[in-house]
Amino acid sequence: MYQMKRSATLSLITVISGAYLLNLVYPEFYDYTALFRPFVDSGEYWRLFTVALVHGGLTHLFFNMFSLLVLGNPIEAALGKARFLVIFLISLLTGSLASIYLTTELYVSVGASGAIFGLFGAFIALRKRINDGVRDIYVIVGLNFVFGFILGGVDWRAHLGGLVGGYLTTAVLLRITRV
Repeated sequence: MYQMKRSATLSLITVISGAYLLNLVYPEFYDYTALFRPFVDSGEYWRLFTVALVHGGLTHLFFNMFSLLVLGNPIEAALGKARFLVIFLISLLTGSLASIYLTTELYVSVGASGAIFGLFGAFIALRKRINDGVRDIYVIVGLNFVFGFILGGVDWRAHLGGLVGGYLTTAVLLRITRV
């Protein structure tokens, strides 16, 4: 019997989208998963990761999941499932840490965009292996930062932290592992 292997990218999209639906049914899910510095400082470290499970609406979820699909598949194909997941999780962590520690303001942050920007960083680090669209990635990253400042309500710190985390993690993985 043939077994279809599920990609890590599709698995992440499924889990994050399922969490969005769970949040619609149980709104208190948001209260236990969103990123808020005082809660992290008091020991709720899981929020550094669970922030990716809650989004600020269907449009927010759609753009993050579309970006995850477009970026995740080629990165996972180039590096494998395990390395891809390491990049995603470290980018999520560095994005969350940047979000809460690069400001003195207190605000709630939601979404997977720190990890998504980590995939942008990974894509840039992989530019010699994935030749298609690298210039487009630079444009998309730049536009996202510009729009984040113009529109407001966008956690540019999480984007920056994820971007740097994804780039550095990928660069290290390329040096220490055979791909």
